Amino acid sequence: MARPKRTTGDSSKRYQHPIPSREDIAAIMESVGRPLTLVSLAGQLGLKGKQNQRALETRLRAMVRDGQLIRNRAKEYCLTHHLDLVTGGVKAHSDGFGFLIPDDGDEDIYIPSREMASLWDGDRVAVRVSETRRGKEGRIVEILERATEQVVGQLTRERGLDVVIVEGRARANVLIPRGQKGGAKTGDMVRVDIVKHPTLRTEAIGRVVRIIGRFDDPGMETTVAILSHGIPNEWSAEVEAHVAALSPHVPARAKRGREDLRKLPLVTIDGADAKDFDDAVYCEPQGEGWRLIVAIADVSHYVEPGTDLDDEARARGTSVYFPDQVVPMLPEALSNGLCSLNPRVDRLCLCCEMQVSSRGVVTRSRFYEGVMRSAERFTYEETARLLEGKKLPDRKAQFKAQIEQLHAAYRSFAKRRRRRGALEFDLPAAVIQLDDRGQVKDVRPVERLVTHRIIEECMVAANVEAAKRLSKARSPALYRVHAGPDPEKIEELQLFLSTLGVKLSSPKNLQPRDLARIIEKAAGGSEAELMETVILRSMARAVYQPRNIGHFGLALSTYAHFTSPIRRYPDLLVHRAIKHLLIHGSAKGFRYRMPEMEQLGEHCSRIERRADEAVWGVEERLKCAFLKERVGEEFEVVVASIAPFGLFVRLAELHIDGLVHVASLPRDYYHPEEGGTILAGENTGKRYRLTDRLQVKLVRVDVDERKIDFVPVESAGDSRKKRRRHG
Repeated sequence: MARPKRTTGDSSKRYQHPIPSREDIAAIMESVGRPLTLVSLAGQLGLKGKQNQRALETRLRAMVRDGQLIRNRAKEYCLTHHLDLVTGGVKAHSDGFGFLIPDDGDEDIYIPSREMASLWDGDRVAVRVSETRRGKEGRIVEILERATEQVVGQLTRERGLDVVIVEGRARANVLIPRGQKGGAKTGDMVRVDIVKHPTLRTEAIGRVVRIIGRFDDPGMETTVAILSHGIPNEWSAEVEAHVAALSPHVPARAKRGREDLRKLPLVTIDGADAKDFDDAVYCEPQGEGWRLIVAIADVSHYVEPGTDLDDEARARGTSVYFPDQVVPMLPEALSNGLCSLNPRVDRLCLCCEMQVSSRGVVTRSRFYEGVMRSAERFTYEETARLLEGKKLPDRKAQFKAQIEQLHAAYRSFAKRRRRRGALEFDLPAAVIQLDDRGQVKDVRPVERLVTHRIIEECMVAANVEAAKRLSKARSPALYRVHAGPDPEKIEELQLFLSTLGVKLSSPKNLQPRDLARIIEKAAGGSEAELMETVILRSMARAVYQPRNIGHFGLALSTYAHFTSPIRRYPDLLVHRAIKHLLIHGSAKGFRYRMPEMEQLGEHCSRIERRADEAVWGVEERLKCAFLKERVGEEFEVVVASIAPFGLFVRLAELHIDGLVHVASLPRDYYHPEEGGTILAGENTGKRYRLTDRLQVKLVRVDVDERKIDFVPVESAGDSRKKRRRHG
């Protein structure tokens, strides 16, 4: 049915608010059928007066930013879909080119280096797409929104000009005009306001607004990462005042009406360096199974919606764990104090109590508000020693029977996990140890103990029950969802596995158990780590959203995050939803509606990615700094991926990749073959395959660029091995 055209008079009566919605603006523009100036559009909409016109202009700017409209050179607004343009966000590559990530979810569009000269990562643009030999290529028609107004980098002097080399952005420099250095000296790390963004012909121009310190100051890597990624790390005066007014002890009135668990020997099991304890557990035999209680810090009691504290927690979204410091989501008085389930002090908690069968099935569960007193604080290592029968102080040894019951319940959970086909990655992790000056002292592998798995399975069980409770009540909430791999990723994975003689049984209907079987068969083998890495890379990233689509990796139909509200905002939202159900019996009247939950899900997912990228960048830089002292040493590496210009190889002991460039291989012309799983020489017959092990020498480390170069060592594998092994 054709949309009826509205007259100006009709529209002015129709709108309930002074400024019409985006949908109404788009409808009027469709009905007019041509580009409109601000004044013309205001007339069509029946808007009079400068105040209404300014408000309309603000809304139009937002529509331009989001790609719904384009403002042409005649200062007319045009509907983007009539211009054959594609809008989206820019993803910059370190080699100068980039990609447009379209708003409509279509495939990425290549942006060549010449077009990227005026863009930075995260900018929103409209492009005109053409087909080339590379595939789809975009030409910039309009820059809709700049993602960056402030940068962090090192002040240098080049060709008589002051320039800031922007941290974390390839080939991004900002010129600093005379008199705009703010007292900074060459070599200083500085924060810069962008005065003028880059164009196709000119670099960005800025002014220094803060001197952060010298590039070699202790902890500078983390400080720069925090500032360059825009991670909030200072508390407002309002938040500090709010926290200062809190009692350091749980007041008696807060304990009233809660189930009293203070005589139950709940214990926390965490890492040795942990300071914020979100969760405590208790397990006892019951019938043919177990009674399992997972008690979680009741953060929602202290962080109430609409407060300055809640606004700050939402903005931060997550705690960020760097090698040398933590940027917490909540002030320390809460995260390490009043909310943390510290031993032998009263704490408020939200509990998930479960009846677990001998087959690892939760047959019954309930949620309730409680008051508890953690009986003991264990580390993963201490708990593992207890299970191995090793001696611990009597104060801790008295909990051995309960820890053994936790272990028994875990074994039943683990069997059920295998039966449903959940993925079990066992990739090595490394911990970076720093000295007093923030320099890397050592990089050591982290051993994954059975006690890590025990707590993980207990938390997964509680998370599932929380998700089920919210789903049953149809409450607006954030689920932790994980989509399966897309067809293109499955095809690439198939090709990789085929080089190892492994067949993917049902690629058109891939199930988690198909990949779980492959991982299980490869366990302990020489290709296990690389195989797990490639499978993991083929996966979509888990995100937060109110529409539940299940969790592919865990092979679960319903999943949410409930167990870490001290450090994750989505968990806090789940707590609020569950407590609303406990108080009111239904989701009716819950303060959050679905549109707001959708926005919160996108925000929390974005913030999580930001935190991961910031931490990864610091860790890679510190690992590079550590390796720089070992240039000239020999290592054994495994070929992790293949490119036309060489081999990316993995140094397993540091879990870091470097490049063996083709120029360092035996002289020949090299080409990728068999779908990029082999690099083959035309004349020598030399072939390098994925998972091949090579003996290499470390020849160059660029800490700033986070690049590592190796060259092959002749006669690798003979009795001449001189490499000094790390650790």
